[in-house]
Amino acid sequence: MKITSAQFIKGVVGEDKILDNGISQVAFIGRSNVGKSSTINTITGEKELARVSALPGRTQEINIFFINEKFYLVDLPGYGYSKASKDDRQWLFELVNWYLFNDHYQQKKIVVIIDANIGPSKDDLEIISELEERGKNILIAANKIDKIKKSELKKQCDKIRNIFNDHEIVFYSTKTGAGVDELIDAVLK
Repeated sequence: MKITSAQFIKGVVGEDKILDNGISQVAFIGRSNVGKSSTINTITGEKELARVSALPGRTQEINIFFINEKFYLVDLPGYGYSKASKDDRQWLFELVNWYLFNDHYQQKKIVVIIDANIGPSKDDLEIISELEERGKNILIAANKIDKIKKSELKKQCDKIRNIFNDHEIVFYSTKTGAGVDELIDAVLK
C-alpha cells in the first residue's frame, strides 16, 4: 500500500470535533528534533507538508493530516528539550498526555520515533511504558540509521531490538530513504 494523498487539515490545542468524527488516527510522537516532521514529509512524499525546524519544540499544537482520504496522521509536539519556557513545556506535556491518554480518543496506532544512533532516551522509555500500560498499539520507528557507522549498524539495531522485543520496530533514515518503504507499510498496516 502507498500514501497517495496527504493534506494538512488543522492544528488543535484541545477539544475539537475533528478528533471525534470516527476517522482512524495514527499518532506520531517522539522527543524534540528526532525527526517527526521529517518522517511525515518523507512517508507522504510531500517535502513541506509538516513544518521542519532545527529548533527543538517547533510543533506547538496537535497537527492533523488527512491521509489517502481514509485516516488522520496526528503529529504531536515533541517531548524533552525544547526552546520554550518552562510553562510552555508543561502545557505541551499536558496537551500530549490529554490526547494520548484520554479514553475518549482511540488511536489505531502510535508511532514512537526514536533516534537509532543514540538509542532510546529516558523520556522515550517512559512514554513507551505509559503507552504499554494503557494497552496502546505501538510501532517503534528508529530514525537516523544513516548516522550509525556501517560496522556498528547491526550491533546498534540488535541492541534496540532487545529493548523493544515486544514491539514492531522499523529502522530507517529520512535523509537517505533507507527503510522508508517498510515504515510506510508498517504505518498503513
